Amino acid sequence: MPAVDPFDIGEIFPDTGGGSVLPRRQAGSSPQGLAVTLVADYTLGTRAWLPSAAIVALLGEAGVSSAGARTAVSRLANRGVLEGARHGRHSSYRLTSPAAAHLSVGGGRIAAFAASADTWDGSWTLVAFSLPKDQGTRRRALRGQLRWLGYAPLYDGLWVSPHSPGPRAAAELAAADLGAMTVFRARHVEAGAAAGRDPIEAWDLVAIAGQYEAFVRAWEPVLPRIRSGGVRGVEAVQARTGVMDTYRRFPVVDPLLPTRLLPPDWPRSRAREVFAAVYDGLAEPAQEHVREVVARFTDGPPRDIRARTVAELSAAASTYVD
Repeated sequence: MPAVDPFDIGEIFPDTGGGSVLPRRQAGSSPQGLAVTLVADYTLGTRAWLPSAAIVALLGEAGVSSAGARTAVSRLANRGVLEGARHGRHSSYRLTSPAAAHLSVGGGRIAAFAASADTWDGSWTLVAFSLPKDQGTRRRALRGQLRWLGYAPLYDGLWVSPHSPGPRAAAELAAADLGAMTVFRARHVEAGAAAGRDPIEAWDLVAIAGQYEAFVRAWEPVLPRIRSGGVRGVEAVQARTGVMDTYRRFPVVDPLLPTRLLPPDWPRSRAREVFAAVYDGLAEPAQEHVREVVARFTDGPPRDIRARTVAELSAAASTYVD
């Protein structure tokens, strides 16, 4: 099954490539990214067909223009993320099978993120590579791929991760046309202040903690309204899409960095609690609104539109081999 990346790594690492009281997304996402999040949140389990007019209407509620929404859908189809079908003068789209598989694995990764205890064995995975300076396009592609896999640059040609590469990561590294490359596991040896950087310094811990804290500050105040049923309709869909669109970046930004190497009171666990409370708490009202919008453009009730919970994200991922 060919790999289909529904999201652009540049949305997370740009250098690589209305009356509502709800918070805005902390970092802007492209219309394509929003469209993928929206479609996956309500159709991944069934790969249901959505009228293109319904997708445009839902993106419009998120502030995307009609022209921008149609362009996003067209580009996702060209990338193999969506597939289309025509019914008379009307068109519908759904996730392709490869994109659904990719998103299921990614959804499971998000659901499982920070859910279990830290079991780091003290070793690092290192990817050393050499590419000619004139191959900037290949270099950028490689950097993006390594970011997706949870690596960060200790030096330009040496990227590190605290985790052993799983089958999927190992296969992607093996398949990449990288030129000279070596992958190995090793332990860091303290050799004095002049010896160089500690591997954890490949990540900007202050900046990552700041992103977690901003996420909690933005979404935690909304929880009382969610619990009381005060967030419904358009607002529920926007909030649920926004919280997923922001939170899905954290497993890439912070690939479960070892707790013992992090500052005290690292805010990862609290961010996960807030995410789950918002995402699950708005599942029913958001699903109801999406069904209402889709029903405007279909003949029968869209019963195959269904919001997933955090637990269902994890269960869906087990269908696919990661």
